[in-house]
Amino acid sequence: MAAPSRTVPHPGRALVLLLVLILAMLLGILGGKMFSPSHWQHQFKVGLGLDLSSGTQVTLQAQTLNGKAPSSAEMNAAVGVIESRVNGTGNSGAQVKPQGPNLLVVTVPGKGSQQTIQLVSSTALLMFRQVLLFQPYGAASTPTPAASASPSASASPSASATPTSSAKVSPSASTTSSAKTSAKIVPAASASPSASSSATSTASPSASASASPSASPSASASPSASTSPTSSCTNKSPTLGTGTFGNPCLVGKDVLNLFNNPKLTCAPGNTNKWKTTAGYTDTTPYNNPNVQVVACGNNGSQWGKYVLDVAKVRGTWVTAATAGLSTSSNQWQVNLTLNGQGASAFSALTSHLYSTYYTAAQANDQNSFILDQVAIALDGNVVTSPEIQGAIPGGNAQITGSFTQAEATQLQNELKYGSVPLDLKPLFVTSVSAQVGKNQLDAGLVAAAIGLILVVVYSFFYYRGLGLVSVSSLAIAALITYLAVVLLSLYQNFTLELAGIAGLIVAIGITADSFVVYFERLRDEVREGKQLRPAVEAGWKRARRTILVSDTVSFLAALLLYYFAIGEVKGFAYTLGLTTIIDIVVVFGFTKPMVTLLAGTKFFGNGHPMSGLDPARLGAKTPWRSSVRRNQVRRRPDPVTRSTVTRNTGTRNTETRNTGGS
Repeated sequence: MAAPSRTVPHPGRALVLLLVLILAMLLGILGGKMFSPSHWQHQFKVGLGLDLSSGTQVTLQAQTLNGKAPSSAEMNAAVGVIESRVNGTGNSGAQVKPQGPNLLVVTVPGKGSQQTIQLVSSTALLMFRQVLLFQPYGAASTPTPAASASPSASASPSASATPTSSAKVSPSASTTSSAKTSAKIVPAASASPSASSSATSTASPSASASASPSASPSASASPSASTSPTSSCTNKSPTLGTGTFGNPCLVGKDVLNLFNNPKLTCAPGNTNKWKTTAGYTDTTPYNNPNVQVVACGNNGSQWGKYVLDVAKVRGTWVTAATAGLSTSSNQWQVNLTLNGQGASAFSALTSHLYSTYYTAAQANDQNSFILDQVAIALDGNVVTSPEIQGAIPGGNAQITGSFTQAEATQLQNELKYGSVPLDLKPLFVTSVSAQVGKNQLDAGLVAAAIGLILVVVYSFFYYRGLGLVSVSSLAIAALITYLAVVLLSLYQNFTLELAGIAGLIVAIGITADSFVVYFERLRDEVREGKQLRPAVEAGWKRARRTILVSDTVSFLAALLLYYFAIGEVKGFAYTLGLTTIIDIVVVFGFTKPMVTLLAGTKFFGNGHPMSGLDPARLGAKTPWRSSVRRNQVRRRPDPVTRSTVTRNTGTRNTETRNTGGS
């Protein structure tokens, strides 16, 4: 009779895959610092939450200015604005998390409570301001006479014949930077800017959206005053940094001095640090529509420093903003609609800019090109500064440019948020000192250590040699959990809170429960009289389903708890779900393969009393034969007994004969 087929275990493969996983996590943590061992200690850091470090947590209730509940888009925009504020102060560990339909939880490490409340609860306003000066990032900031900032007449930007193409202007070869923008704003019902703009564009020898600097020796010649409405100052002679464009004569003295401060730079992505340098300690300066301000931002193609005029149009006058594809150019654009007051103000602003600067801008004057832009500033930062290509009456406009879908959607949300700014009211404020945070962290670590020690003692006391497998499984699970938390801290800004440590402590029990289930199934098979190697596989088949069902239930509980809970309970649910997944990886990738390997050793295979698999101690029903061959001993046969019958008496006599000889 043929032996039944069985699956051959390959424990080495599982262990190799587990090792590959650990190495991949290590490489993800080290990243670019892999070949710089001196920096490794900075990579292996776990982000600590407020209750384990120090700082302030503020719960804000958001509502519109008319008292209505905000939409999800407005909440998402508010999250972005507040994150920009708190992270811009240098607190990389700051977090803003929405909870429910109208609550925001802001956590700022290291900040005083009053300073945090003032930072996050002020309303972000949207303003439409004319651009008066612009200096691209990287241009020299050393003040020079304003006349020298005029660009070369040979720097010829090409005009745009359609609203969706871009016009970029470059200076001459003698200048170090150029002013350019990819965004334009045109009337929504117009396919082209105007007749005059069309005439200008047809005069251009090229339809390209970019301009090239001239390399001719005469490239440094400045345009004449007659073609530039910004080339002369009648009552003062301000100075500008090299590569700065616009009209300093329109800027107040104090604002111009602030703009020329060499310490005030606008690096890409800098949305709040510049405010500290500028002295904008709160939102009052840039939220005041009646004053000129300095700002930083991106005009669509480059980051730079701005001086913006008073706000002629308010964000509260915007009634609608939608992103969509242009039917004529198949390019993404944002459609903007203003109410009656906004339409009147926007019409006056665009008419003035178009009639004053547009023609000169198309005739090679970069100063006019900058002055023909309207900056849309949210919370003091320029989100875009489109070029005005025509007067826009009626309150309907299109902002076009080289937008991707994501960029158009982001601009739409920023315009929507500015149109209905949210009122953020602090509900709860929690402040934790550094000493309290340290005490709570120490208490959490001590609790985890006590739980781990108890599990280790129990494992060796009850399972003896198998306790080595259980303790090793806990060590591997702890290592993977630590690497996972470090990775999440690096790439997802995860912070471990006290509730999260509670989840990690519970995970010790989950991992212990998994190997207890397996070991008990294995010992049941040994009690049935099976050899150890078949018992390992049979016990695993019985335990595997139980472990998977148990971990699935734990993970679903953690998932539901995370979805419905608020506050610190989410941290507990997150770590519980994470460690449940890790438990499955460890049991399948380490615990079972290690038991399979140990079954082939003499210590476990012969059922040593200290192995935890001794058949006699487990009460096996039949003598257990190990997988290791034993020496057989021959026994002497029993004596043969014969019966005889006596003839005379008829009684039976018994005669014993020894068949062994003599």
